[in-house]
Amino acid sequence: MSIAEHTLNRNKMIITNQILIVDDVMDNIQVAMNILKEDNYDFAFARDGEEALRLVESEDFDLILLDIMMPGMDGFEVCQQLKKDPRTKSIPVIFLTAKTDIDSIAEGFELGAVDYVTKPFHPNEILARVKTHLQLSNATRLLQQHNIEMKVKVDLESHRINREIEESQIEVIRMLTSVMESFSDETGAHIRGVASYSKLLAQHYGLSKKDCHIICEAAPMHDIGKIAIDCKILHKPGKLDDLEYQLMTEHTTYGHRILQNSERQLMKAADIIAYQHHEKWNGTGYPQGLKAENIHIFGRIVALADVFDALSQPRSYKKAWPMEQVLQYFSEQSGQHFDPKLVEILIEHQDEFIHIMNTTH
Repeated sequence: MSIAEHTLNRNKMIITNQILIVDDVMDNIQVAMNILKEDNYDFAFARDGEEALRLVESEDFDLILLDIMMPGMDGFEVCQQLKKDPRTKSIPVIFLTAKTDIDSIAEGFELGAVDYVTKPFHPNEILARVKTHLQLSNATRLLQQHNIEMKVKVDLESHRINREIEESQIEVIRMLTSVMESFSDETGAHIRGVASYSKLLAQHYGLSKKDCHIICEAAPMHDIGKIAIDCKILHKPGKLDDLEYQLMTEHTTYGHRILQNSERQLMKAADIIAYQHHEKWNGTGYPQGLKAENIHIFGRIVALADVFDALSQPRSYKKAWPMEQVLQYFSEQSGQHFDPKLVEILIEHQDEFIHIMNTTH
């Protein structure tokens, strides 16, 4: 049986995903299965860590829901064993936990988990998280499959091969941003706006035509790490408290973890952008505290483009700022938050930015 069983007829392809649920409490397993059967998944279950590891040796799974607190081998140790095995290290692991302290959550992500779901289960949350990570895993697998297929086509001209690879990356980026739109508060208009503003900034900054194209295609991935952030935090209508804000800042690191292993040009650019777009010119940003030109130009550009779109458009928690106020803010933050040269470009070419704003929203 393949990782995702494929049943093909003339009209459509049906993909059935196999999910392993690991929990020492049978009631929890049954609740999870009852919720997830709504999306027609296939299931296997284990009552302890040792049984789970035996199952993954004999069967292929697309995703594992793994309880943390179990007698004997706990979920952390099971996850560690899975990530050591080349055959199972790419299987997405979502922890099931009644613990929501930062240390436990951080330890889970450090061991390679992609997400966590708290008990008692909320049907919409567990359905959304499982679906999101299956889509992400399947999209990544499709890209890997495509890259393998491309390598054997040695008789094709280099330009044609590179072009097809680039198109596949763009397609995957669009798939992943579509997942992000459905999961977070990112709108298509915001994503298009950030991409267009970034390209315009790159052009006026003097980047090559190739780099302008790359940043335009990669910029939509700037917030891909938000798929790992709790839905309650993402969709909170009011101001985040200190703990929620700290958890939200982790989306840059999550995005980096998702993208860091690709050797493809667009994905490497997307990795830089996802990781660095909250760094600040004066070194007070996150997650690395980079300063000035130590921040990659792609990160500096998208940082400005992202904030410009956020301020100039209404959100659930605020009204759109008048353009005069937006530009005043950037003037004040020149050399603090933003690259001074980029702020000069924004102010000097504000009519072009306003034109993009009016056509993308």
